[in-house]
Amino acid sequence: AGAARACYESALGYVRSRVQFGRPVAGFQLTQRKLADMLVDVNHATMTALRIGRLKDEGLAHHSHISFGKFANVRAAQRVAALARGMHGASGITLEYPVMRHMANLESVSTYEGTEEVHALTLGQTLTGIPAFR
Repeated sequence: AGAARACYESALGYVRSRVQFGRPVAGFQLTQRKLADMLVDVNHATMTALRIGRLKDEGLAHHSHISFGKFANVRAAQRVAALARGMHGASGITLEYPVMRHMANLESVSTYEGTEEVHALTLGQTLTGIPAFR
C-alpha cells in the first residue's frame, strides 16, 4: 500500500505541474480517470492491510487472510505503479521519480512474498475446501 501511495502521489504531483497544449496534464479527462482508478486501488489496499492487521491483533487472522492481502495489494500496487509510470512519460523510467524503483520492487515482491499463484491457490482452497497443491 505504501508503494502504491508513493506512486500515486508522484503521478498526481507530476500531472499537476506538467503543462501540455497550454494547460496542466491533470486537466485532461483520461488523466483524471487514471488518477481516480489509482486512488481507489491505493485506498482499497490501505483498508485491506488495516483490516488484516486488526484481525491479527485480535488473534483472528487466518493464513488465508494474509494470502488475500498479499495477493490483492501487490496486484493493486502494480496497477498503480504502471499507471503512474505512464503518466510520467519518459521521466517515469528515470530515477528522478520513485515510480520505476517501486515497479521493480513490486515485481520482486510478487515472487519473494510467496508467488501470486500460491496465494491464489491458498484462496481457492479456502473457498472450495479442496487443496490444489501440496
